Amino acid sequence: MYVTMTPSGLKKRKNRGSDADHDVPRKKKPKQDAGKPCTTPSTSEFRVTKTTITLSVPPVFAGNLRAGVEEILDSMIMRYIPSLCGVLLTHSNSHFPSPTANINADCPFAICDITFDATIWSPAVSMKLVGKIILYSPDHVSLLLHRTFNVSIPRRHIPQDLWEFEYGEGSSVDEEGDGGMNDEDVEKAEREAVPEASGQWVHRMTGTKLGGTDGYLEFTVIGKTVANEMLSLQGSIQPDPFSEEYSQSGKSSRKKSAK
Repeated sequence: MYVTMTPSGLKKRKNRGSDADHDVPRKKKPKQDAGKPCTTPSTSEFRVTKTTITLSVPPVFAGNLRAGVEEILDSMIMRYIPSLCGVLLTHSNSHFPSPTANINADCPFAICDITFDATIWSPAVSMKLVGKIILYSPDHVSLLLHRTFNVSIPRRHIPQDLWEFEYGEGSSVDEEGDGGMNDEDVEKAEREAVPEASGQWVHRMTGTKLGGTDGYLEFTVIGKTVANEMLSLQGSIQPDPFSEEYSQSGKSSRKKSAK
């Protein structure tokens, strides 16, 4: 069955196809969560693209299909969308490419395509970005990118010949990292400098703190992690961040050879 989308609601239409039409195979439309290979090169971590996805609109929006689509798109903001290869930041200029939507069998959901302009945060591996340090730890450094996105630089990606971890007074050795920070801790870390009592990475020759006085640090993106629809980055400040010497597999192989 088809339904026609109008500004005020939906009108039922009878299936006008003949019996011969049932023999014609219909093209399957891609699902939103099917995902696409992220092969589009980009020189910026932000991009605006026109995209089309397929949505299933609940029957509660039968009287206003557009309102249902807008609500679904709003719920996708700040989440990693595989089909967009990044985090959706904003959507605009949405419209229906077809005047009809499908209702399959007894399912009351209206299945329709929606085309819109999407602003996406999609950093690529090997990009150089700048984040603000919010935590020093013996095994990694945590940063915030654009006051929103988490970045972690593991110990092996910090040049040990240039930097060393200096423990502050009253601090204990914590090889497990920060264990997570709540919203209040993040806000405080953004406003204030990282407390020296927790320890810090300093330059071996000059004693300068990693990140300088303002706490901003340039790094190279070496990996991305998606968990609970949230995207976080792994970074490196090594001169050759993609060398086998700094990879996790390379680290494991060196341990085996040492035994």
